[in-house]
Amino acid sequence: MFENSERTDISNLGEFGLIEHLTKNIVLQDKTTVKGVGDDAAVLNFSGKKTLVSTDLLLEGVHFDLSYTPLKHLGYKAVQVNLSDIYAMNGLASQVTVSIGISSKFPLEAVEELYAGILLACKNYKIDLIGGDTSASKQGLVISVTSIGYADEKDICYRSGAQEGDLIAVSGDLGGAYMGLQLLEREKRVFLENPQIQPDLEGKDYIVERQLKPEARKDIVQLLRDLKVKPTAMIDVSDGLASEILHICKQSDKGCNLYEEKIPIDPMTYETARQFNLDPTVCALSGGEDYELLFTISQKDYDKIKHSADISIIGHITEKAAGCNLVSKSGNVHEIKAQGWNAFKK
Repeated sequence: MFENSERTDISNLGEFGLIEHLTKNIVLQDKTTVKGVGDDAAVLNFSGKKTLVSTDLLLEGVHFDLSYTPLKHLGYKAVQVNLSDIYAMNGLASQVTVSIGISSKFPLEAVEELYAGILLACKNYKIDLIGGDTSASKQGLVISVTSIGYADEKDICYRSGAQEGDLIAVSGDLGGAYMGLQLLEREKRVFLENPQIQPDLEGKDYIVERQLKPEARKDIVQLLRDLKVKPTAMIDVSDGLASEILHICKQSDKGCNLYEEKIPIDPMTYETARQFNLDPTVCALSGGEDYELLFTISQKDYDKIKHSADISIIGHITEKAAGCNLVSKSGNVHEIKAQGWNAFKK
């Protein structure tokens, strides 16, 4: 569960001692942070910008499994999934707050590992941890992260702006996080059946990292700004490509055509899906947790992005009456249905 072999009971520090211990080395990085941790509330100054706020709740046994998720990776991922929401608005993330509920099974060293991942994410993305809360939990580990960011009003992208004829683009590749999860779940089952067998993840680093240590696509937001391209609509791919394009189409009151042959799938994802007897395209459509950016652009902007190696054009927006469709490699047309992850499904 955590690497440190020492064990210090959190009760030795108390709540305020724990907070002070975990936050004593925080160095503020973003110019919009006036006051961070250490008072009743943080103070931020965005100087006329619009403020963006998003929050996520991660529950042990629902959103993560500690039998194969290192706590440092979990802390890093908890921040990334929140930053992704800010970048999906075409904004810049600047601060996060982190609240945790921890059970008595966690010693101080385990919480330190979790925070090491949180602080590494803050350092890598140049954002500030400005507050949060800690509490005892009887239900295992609970992590709640709120991300804060900003943008000029003219730069903000909503899901509702897609226009007929717009091109549909996505960053990176899809389905890798889902296949990483399948691999980790398989190795967990093998281990539970025979604890003598070591996990076999050799050669699968990329998809395992896609699941355990995703990276929010701040670089794509910056790239689009450098190219002077403002998406007409944007969303991050947390629940699968199918679910996300349906969100854009519903909120924009439009339809779409996606082309299967254009969907970017890494060779390792493709190969592993086949090994599991899964359709790689279905993994990309319904897998989720890739945290890539899905967006629409005006056709006039195509020439600006066509040479960007990390952006794929995968379809176009149509009138609402045409519906939301996937055109298969063989030319067949299938209605797109959302089959992404549902936290409330029994």
